[in-house]
Formats: sequence, C-alpha cells, structure tokens
Amino acid sequence: MPDYRLLTSTEHLDHCVIAEKSYAMGDGMMHVMVFPPEFRAVQHHFPIFFAKDPETGSFYPTALLGLEQDENLFLESHGWGANYLPMMMERSPFFISFQSSIEGEKRPVVSIDMDSARVTKNKGIRLFQDSGEPSKYLQDVVKKLEAIHKGHQHNKDFASALLELELLESCNVEVGLEDGSQRKLTGFYALNEDKLHKLDGESLSSLHSNNFLHSIYMCLASYSRISTLVE
Repeated sequence: MPDYRLLTSTEHLDHCVIAEKSYAMGDGMMHVMVFPPEFRAVQHHFPIFFAKDPETGSFYPTALLGLEQDENLFLESHGWGANYLPMMMERSPFFISFQSSIEGEKRPVVSIDMDSARVTKNKGIRLFQDSGEPSKYLQDVVKKLEAIHKGHQHNKDFASALLELELLESCNVEVGLEDGSQRKLTGFYALNEDKLHKLDGESLSSLHSNNFLHSIYMCLASYSRISTLVE
C-alpha cells in the first residue's frame, strides 16, 4: 500500500528520486491515463482509447502501451523507448492530496509515496537543495502535478460530451504478431467515426467551442499507432 506523506524540505531534505523507467520501478503497465492537452504528443507514439473506472463508472482516455496485462513495450534496457512520456507516468512517486486551510477550504498539496522504490537517500535526483529550496526537478514535477490536477476535470468534461453524443463504443481489438500468435484487447472503448461524421452542425460547433473536436481527431489519428505496438 502507498504511504503518502506531505512533501516538506524539513522531512525530505536529503531524499532523492530515481526517475528512470523500468519494470523494477513499477512501470510495467499496459495503459496509462492521458489528458487532452497532451494528445498531440501522445498520438505520435501511442493509440488513445478510453477505459472505464470499475469503481466510479466514469470514462477516461488512456494511452495503450502494451498488448497484454502488465506489458509495457516502451520499456527498454536503456530506459524509456519513446520520445514522449505521458504525464501520469512522469508524476510517480508524487501525488496531489488536499489539506484544509484556516478558512476551511481544501487546497492541493504535494505528497510523496515513501513506500515507492523510487524514493532513496543515496541515489537519483535530489528533491531539495541544501538551502531547502526546491530543486529544478521538483519544480518541474509540481508543474506537471498542477497540469494533472486540471486535466482530471478536462477528462471528465470531454468524456461527458462524447457520451452525450453517443460517440463512445465498446471495442475488441485483435492483432496478429509475426510469430503467428494473436492478441485480443478487451475492455476498451473507441470513438465511433461513423456517428461523428453524421453529427449536425450544432453538435460539431459545440465540440469545437469546447476544444473537444481537436482532441477527437487526435484520438482517431492515434489508432494507426497500433501497428507500432505490433512491430
């Protein structure tokens, strides 16, 4: 179980984080949540499908990294094998939690998973300078966490718009590998391109005004990346 603690220079001055990606560090994931603002970069490398949270029933966009459970085809001997790293992979072992202020409002704060294999005291990138000021690495992490915090609402609004127009459909993807074996991906959802083409002007205008139409086309373009996974 993760052990999230509020990140402070007092408690974590000498702590470091191993940023390299590997199976040993828990990066063997078949897919990872992504956000519309990063779709342009994501679609160059990974197919973007949608998954359904089994606990909440909500839908979210996800980048496909492998063709079976616990497989990440972009993990190589030297580390990460693509030119883009999705934000949700980059954030580990950090997390946004909420702390009550004097005014009674909940404000986001940065927490760190002290049980993560990435957190050390003698290897990796330091979180704080000797003065107690955040390192450049930590400053970049905080910016990513802020983008993720906003991205969750963006995903919620995006998925709601797609569901309202009935543009999401369950899909089964079957791929054949060079050795003759077959892989079948189930449990994912894809955009229905036929229904998209039949939308009226008002619906298309609404998608465009909310910056969702561009995200839709990025998803559709990303499906060609399935062949990259097969290769």
